[in-house]
Amino acid sequence: MQIEAKNLGMRYATGRLALQSASFTVSAGEFAVILGANGSGKSTMMRIIAGITKPTEGAVRLAGQDITTLTGRDLAKARMGLGMVFQHANLVKRRSVIANVVCGTLGRHRSLATSLGILPKGEFGHAMQCLERVGLTKFAHQRASTLSGGQAQRASIARALAQRPHALLADEPIASLDPEASEEVMRLLRQLAKDEGMAVLAVLHQPELARRYADRLLGLRKGVIAFADAPANVSDDEIDSLYEGFHPA
Repeated sequence: MQIEAKNLGMRYATGRLALQSASFTVSAGEFAVILGANGSGKSTMMRIIAGITKPTEGAVRLAGQDITTLTGRDLAKARMGLGMVFQHANLVKRRSVIANVVCGTLGRHRSLATSLGILPKGEFGHAMQCLERVGLTKFAHQRASTLSGGQAQRASIARALAQRPHALLADEPIASLDPEASEEVMRLLRQLAKDEGMAVLAVLHQPELARRYADRLLGLRKGVIAFADAPANVSDDEIDSLYEGFHPA
């Protein structure tokens, strides 16, 4: 699945302009990373691509389908092809790791049983395969509360994979992790792009890791894409310019 953003614009009701004519494509098998300071429009862009927020201008196409025109069940169906990973793993800590992963399949099983919290037994085999893909099979039957931060984030990636997506969005997936766990997650995201042929798009605040693992860097400054190129073609000065005038609290 290819992710295509075409002339995205977003102006909030307050009048604040969050995105301006943002266009880019993430191809199948490519790992792209968005860099930018807080307030540059990264979160807005990810919410639009995920189909959570509708832009005031432009379109997002997943596998050629414009999801910005969809609503209700049609939108939910289209979004099943797009896995999501967030800054926090958001696992149900009292449940087993594999039960958490099976939760990623619930979009395919809308029934009275699942609404009551009963997980589909037929998905446990697939969930175990997803845990194997992220290196966590030996933790499958442990409570999620026993996992380290890095393990929990890998479990959340397994949960996204259980959805059987063709593309993956990761919104600051290593922001809460230590350096070793961050490296593990970045390697995994790159491997998923290469080995599974997935289009993977991540937001990061770590330019050095983005340089080492991404196929392409997208620089966002004040809602405008400043550059979109291979890491080798993006200078340190160009990256530094994204954060000029930004003073973290």
